[in-house]
Amino acid sequence: MRNQAGLSWLAHPTPREGQTEMILACLETLSQGGAHLASAPTGIGKTAAALAAAFEYVKSSNSSKTIVFLTPKQSQHEIVVDTVRMINKQLESNSRPIKLVDLIGRESMCEQVEPLTGRCNCEQNTTSTSLQERKDEVRQYILGNPRHVGETLEFSKFRGVCAWSTCRSVVKECDILVCDYNHIFMDDVRDASLASMRLELEELVLIVDEAHNLPSRIRMGMQRRLFPEMVRNAEYEVQEHIDNMGDGDYFSFEEIKKKRNWCLEVCKSFRKILDKEFDRMSTELAASDDEEILIESSEVLEWINKAFDKVENLSKQTTLTKENEQFIPSKKNRLGEWAILLASNEVEIDEEGNNEQSSHLLAHLINVLLRFGDGPAICLVYSDDFGKKGRIITHLLDAGLVAGGIFDRVSSSILMSGTLNPPSMYADLLGISKEKRSESIHESPFEKFRRPIVVATDVTSKMTGRSIENTVKIKKHIQSIVENTPGNVAIFSPSYKLMSEIMEDIYLPRKKKEIESREWTKQDISALLVNLKEAKKPNNRSIVLAGVFGGRLSEGVDYAGGLLDTVICIGIQNPRPNLLQKAYANYIRDKFGQGNFWRYANSQPAINTILQAMGRPIRSMGDRALIVLLDRRNIERTYAICYPPDIRMNQVSDSEGSGRFAKRFFSKVHRNVEI
Repeated sequence: MRNQAGLSWLAHPTPREGQTEMILACLETLSQGGAHLASAPTGIGKTAAALAAAFEYVKSSNSSKTIVFLTPKQSQHEIVVDTVRMINKQLESNSRPIKLVDLIGRESMCEQVEPLTGRCNCEQNTTSTSLQERKDEVRQYILGNPRHVGETLEFSKFRGVCAWSTCRSVVKECDILVCDYNHIFMDDVRDASLASMRLELEELVLIVDEAHNLPSRIRMGMQRRLFPEMVRNAEYEVQEHIDNMGDGDYFSFEEIKKKRNWCLEVCKSFRKILDKEFDRMSTELAASDDEEILIESSEVLEWINKAFDKVENLSKQTTLTKENEQFIPSKKNRLGEWAILLASNEVEIDEEGNNEQSSHLLAHLINVLLRFGDGPAICLVYSDDFGKKGRIITHLLDAGLVAGGIFDRVSSSILMSGTLNPPSMYADLLGISKEKRSESIHESPFEKFRRPIVVATDVTSKMTGRSIENTVKIKKHIQSIVENTPGNVAIFSPSYKLMSEIMEDIYLPRKKKEIESREWTKQDISALLVNLKEAKKPNNRSIVLAGVFGGRLSEGVDYAGGLLDTVICIGIQNPRPNLLQKAYANYIRDKFGQGNFWRYANSQPAINTILQAMGRPIRSMGDRALIVLLDRRNIERTYAICYPPDIRMNQVSDSEGSGRFAKRFFSKVHRNVEI
């Protein structure tokens, strides 16, 4: 069986149900240089399947391509490293083990990074000779066996070596790199990191995990902010750069200084113009009932051009001598020239964008305007929720304008998720052409009776349906279900506000409440998982935890070992109908048609957050859990079509019905402990 294409790289002796089909589908697309989108629920072993297909493709073609496994969160690296370790154990004795590099953001790998220089203090107080020897030792350690990044950090710190730079230095020698989306899909990070790692996009095989997150992550990564204080800080940084300029070749030194002086004068002029415009917008907003103002990109470009013209006019009015001669670029090139000068400080960009100067941020804003400002795919919104004068945020409405070109350039790719539903929608949103894409949808291998779904038809979170009576009914459902659940319960809702309204004073006897906070860290999540495990022991109080859709608790956390017996999903998390969402919906309608716009822009993303939450409790074949959806809209056609076709929903009309269903389920279906 393992001699079949792809199975020789499988992490376990025999394939799971549906795994062979996924491997073959991925392998066919990889061999054609395409992008395969796999909707593969928990239990099918999609990580192992994607890796098996990718290794088979690369090894059978005898190519030097590097596999890059992308995740949205650091916590998801662990399963990849563990899976590759298992693959190495399954390989024949004469096969070379797979070499892996696990890389996370610099802020998490270097204890301290100097913002202005981009240098860390990981290798202070070392001699160059001994440092080189220690670096070689760390390189051998990383490539000798697949290492979790935490192991690499500990080993490197003990030897006084920078783990971040050392990991990047050995990527070219590895078979697979595990890292964040930003390494590929954020322009500045990609340009800096791929060059330093000696990688070319065309030589990469991408595996994108939890790919349903990718469109929104790209759009968020392209957000840029503009406010007067940022321009003031950029001005100070440019001045500091001029003051610190060293001696050099006279001609080149004078030319560079002229350019930087012009850049400085434009910053000063633009800041004064921006102060006036922000005062105007602040006054306008205060006089209206609105919370935001939509700004045309042409308006911001007009403000910048006024700054250019003012500097140029002042230069013409000045007697031009060798001492005060200004550098004045042509009108056609001045915007791009200003961006280049602002970005010219030599500071390495962190994967998480945490160490950037204001001058760089301003340069990025200009580049976004240059790239997208002439089309409908960019939306600028002013609000006064930041600082004294507010801020403008640019929003990219089309992730495909960034992602499409990348998927075209890479050797081939696999995009997978348990909620990549429907795959065609995500291919559209990511700009993957119909000629390049292929799709597969895999049914859950878990037996349906072990994860029944119940919809309460007497409650909703729709704004027009909210009332005190509706809230009381939701609370009664929760109380009835929790009372009849023998173990831990997770409750997810669309917002922290609604979660607080429901959970603040709800009476849950003999249960301990754990309420998610925006400030929770990875350590808090780890501590919660320990508490959930302890709560499973006899005579301990079980836990009712509450979180939000798309939050830390509802995505990315593996509640393995039957930690959750019931998941309750309150409502449907449709986007807020603000200026940005309206602009996004209009853009989707214009690009993908009236028939797709509501599903693409609203209902499908909302249901996918519920599907993510629903997938939390069932992690292995022996698990069982009850899923309760507290919103009657889940069975209405608008939302029902967004669920996978194999999902079946039971209905209850009141809290007594949901309590009886829970009691009956847990009396008949028990968790099987897998050996």
